[in-house]
Amino acid sequence: MATVLGLSEAIREGFYLSDNSAKLYGPRYNKKIHRKKPKWNLCSMHAHSKHSSGGFKLEDRRNFQVYSSLVANQVGEVATSSEQKVYDVVLKQAALVNRGLRPELDVKLELSISDSTNVLKEAYDRCGEVCAEYAKTFYLGTLLMTHERRQAIWAIYVWCRRTDELVDGPNASHITPSALDRWESRLEDLFTGRPYDMLDAALSDTVVKFPVDIQPFKDMIQGMRMDLKKSRYKNFDELYLYCYYVAGTVGLVSVPVMGIAPESKATTESVYNAALALGIANQLTNILRDVGEDARRGRIYLPQDELAQYGLSDEDIFNGRVNDKWRGFMRSQIERARMFFQEAEKGVTELSQASRWPVWASLLLYRQILDEIEANDYNNFTKRAYVSKAKKLMALPIAYGRSLIPPYSVKESSLSKSLS
Repeated sequence: MATVLGLSEAIREGFYLSDNSAKLYGPRYNKKIHRKKPKWNLCSMHAHSKHSSGGFKLEDRRNFQVYSSLVANQVGEVATSSEQKVYDVVLKQAALVNRGLRPELDVKLELSISDSTNVLKEAYDRCGEVCAEYAKTFYLGTLLMTHERRQAIWAIYVWCRRTDELVDGPNASHITPSALDRWESRLEDLFTGRPYDMLDAALSDTVVKFPVDIQPFKDMIQGMRMDLKKSRYKNFDELYLYCYYVAGTVGLVSVPVMGIAPESKATTESVYNAALALGIANQLTNILRDVGEDARRGRIYLPQDELAQYGLSDEDIFNGRVNDKWRGFMRSQIERARMFFQEAEKGVTELSQASRWPVWASLLLYRQILDEIEANDYNNFTKRAYVSKAKKLMALPIAYGRSLIPPYSVKESSLSKSLS
């Protein structure tokens, strides 16, 4: 799984939280506490990126057919596309941010411990420690945020990581649908001010302070359910929904915490659109990087219809055949991921300046993975594409420089005035 808005790289890359991990939880944390330009539309970004013909060129983007918001199923009934489902969630989250409200009535965090202030401080500090140890680059970026915002992002980071670990961690083989149901029930308690442990307490406090809705969190758990029962995706519409569940969701919960720049002229929906695009881009990059690793687990996170258009089959994936067919297919997939990154860039500059650096760093670093896949001659079966430490260090000052650039919408508005 992966997540977005800077958390994406950090959460995906390499650590697991487990109920048996004293190093990350510690006995004291096991105690139960009592109880993200014009308004986005369906034609804006996915008309070109979801075109299923596979190979395409950047100059052809304006000629792509619009991907319909409705699709017909086998019995002739009309069903909502994945894009429309996600769009509906985005509109709801943007509306909450515009109103600055939580979807539920305000609730107070119920703590059985007398000094709740110290409890919450300890909970947030622990989240920060986990983030600092396992997501160093991202953690450094959060230090530029206001105290309250960075604490909230740490809390979101830890919850997403714990959720991801349920199906990707060392105990994943023992996870059942009922276990995920229990995790979702625990989430609902958390949102009503009844956290189960110290780490939950930090997120429970966060969702009271910021207009964060529970739906994206539930959708992430739904992505975990998909991984338990689904190992093939017949088209990009199916894959898009999966990418939203496991990565785009974090963009939706992070935007209200990271904040939109006061001087931004962009609509809230367009900022959420960009956050979603970054999540999709990062997850597509993960998928392309990990083709060989996933195949060894019997999984293929690639559109089956597009593989067929290039004359490829599951057998080619499992045998790790790098040939011209595979190279052509990979070029089309990489191009799609880059288009999502391009869409994401428009929204990063609209965030609060203090929040931009970790997001720019994530975007620049993750996009380089696509370059490394190309450098490996598209062999993502036996060669793992990774960005060297030197390249990562070089990206940080570039990301910081870009974080100082004023909102894209302000520049666009100034340009329009000068031309009028």
